[in-house]
Amino acid sequence: MIKIYGMHTCPYCDFLQPQIQGKEDQYKYIDIGQHVQNMHEFMDMRDNRPEFDHSKEIGDIGIPCFVFEDGRISLDPADAGLVEYDGTSSCSIEDHIAGKKGC
Repeated sequence: MIKIYGMHTCPYCDFLQPQIQGKEDQYKYIDIGQHVQNMHEFMDMRDNRPEFDHSKEIGDIGIPCFVFEDGRISLDPADAGLVEYDGTSSCSIEDHIAGKKGC
């Protein structure tokens, strides 16, 4: 099973939700904003693994993050068989007011 660390307010993470829906046997989504324990798990990885060095250098959080059963970590959705957010859909003020996720 692939663990995905993300947050519901992250458009890159939110974009993955429809792709993993119904595939709970393959993916486990862990929302780091939902509980401090989830945040702690993620921050421990981020602080100590070289896969996050570039993210830290450019000021990114490093989500979505994919942790494979063999312990390998990737920040590339393609490595987990998923499609990356392409950034073409953007939120407007109207979308935000209407409660669109990821805005």
